[in-house]
Amino acid sequence: MTYTTNEMMTVAAARRLKNGSVCFVGIGLPSKAANLARLTSSPDVVLIYESGPIGAKPSVLPLSIGDGELAETADTVVPTGEIFRYWLQGGRIDVGFLGAAQVDRFGNINTTVVGDYFSPKVRLPGAGGAPEIAGSAKSVLIILKQSARSFVDKLDFITSVGHGEGGDSRKRLGLPGAGPVGIITDLCIMEPEAGTHEFVVTALHPGVTREQVVAATGWAIRFADSVETTAEPTDVELTALRNLEARTAAAHGQAPGEA
Repeated sequence: MTYTTNEMMTVAAARRLKNGSVCFVGIGLPSKAANLARLTSSPDVVLIYESGPIGAKPSVLPLSIGDGELAETADTVVPTGEIFRYWLQGGRIDVGFLGAAQVDRFGNINTTVVGDYFSPKVRLPGAGGAPEIAGSAKSVLIILKQSARSFVDKLDFITSVGHGEGGDSRKRLGLPGAGPVGIITDLCIMEPEAGTHEFVVTALHPGVTREQVVAATGWAIRFADSVETTAEPTDVELTALRNLEARTAAAHGQAPGEA
């Protein structure tokens, strides 16, 4: 089956979610990838959303954390305060799955503003629970489309801390967990370099060149000594993803590509 770059990104991200792990899920691309993982390679993954659902198994992608589909399909629903204090800050979240508007070489995220904070070009949705997820989850995955506008040398605003200024910065800030362990884009997969914690390219998606990645990155991106090629999506993965998007589009009155 043929596939799009967006489908490749979603499938590659879904594969990073281990079966049986407890995952704190962001809305949008993270939710799509996490639910694809649940429908394919990781049927026993436990999906948690910040509004309180634990073990959510939505048949369609939620419009927001307040979407009733999450509560209706969850194993249980608890107060938001319990989600953060007991589950997240209590060290019970294996993976935080986040999106971003901007990300830098150390996996710090901006979802607040583009441009000056007091006179922004664009005001973004804001922090939500992302800073707490980035700070307290045992590990963090980031998914977003890659461009020089989104992969920037310096963030306009640091909403959620990844590896700070690199090196042992995260440890000095007193943040638990490993921080971001992977950035998955429509072009490649990046992972933090040992010691520096700067993100380097470890895998290129099929047909993508190094030159494309360089052109779509706002800093001098580096490549690992050994760069792999991401395995193409299987028919099973693509069918599950497309069926999920089709159900979502039908439920929300969208065109299929908008899901």
